[in-house]
Amino acid sequence: MKSSGLRSSPMTPTAEELEAGCTAFRLHETRDAMYRTASFLVEHFWGQPAELADSLGVLLLTWNQAHYRYGSFDFSKLQRCLETNAAVLQHFRARNILDFTPADEPDIRYLFDALLSALCIADGSRAGAQSPVAVGKALHLLAPDFFPMWDKKIAQAYSCGYSSRPTEKYLAFMRLSKNMACTLRPVIPAGSKNLLKLLDEYNYAKYTKAWI
Repeated sequence: MKSSGLRSSPMTPTAEELEAGCTAFRLHETRDAMYRTASFLVEHFWGQPAELADSLGVLLLTWNQAHYRYGSFDFSKLQRCLETNAAVLQHFRARNILDFTPADEPDIRYLFDALLSALCIADGSRAGAQSPVAVGKALHLLAPDFFPMWDKKIAQAYSCGYSSRPTEKYLAFMRLSKNMACTLRPVIPAGSKNLLKLLDEYNYAKYTKAWI
């Protein structure tokens, strides 16, 4: 990667820091094959809500096992959510985080809240428990160039802890992600991975695992 020079804010990594984080992620993290598999399945089954719900489940039940060890979400409820929101999902799938504006926020609020309900644990002692992390991951798989991923430690690092008002915290995280993407886009070589995926790898390596 080219040197990025000055960073736009203290949270924005330089190109060198981003590369170090992504390198650490590749060295330590073996579950990225699940991301590639789920991304392929979402692409393959796009427009087929039942199969799309199954494709998301491949990743979420594994990737967010800390939450779903208490019970699964209701796949039929997720399918209905995907059917109801097919048009807005199609719209965001064609978008890029660089194009994110305040005009998008009402639709994102509605979509985040809908998925928060659809992805809650369906039964057992934790029935009704929601996961903003699962929602962020699902949104990213559905629109990978537009929606960033997060987890608890990443959200807290960016002052977006979601113990209250998770939808608003996710929007704040999107604004920060856009700012970082705008700074880093010019220094990312053509043909590199999705920029939001690279940022997630950096965030995971730095804030979730402290590998760098």
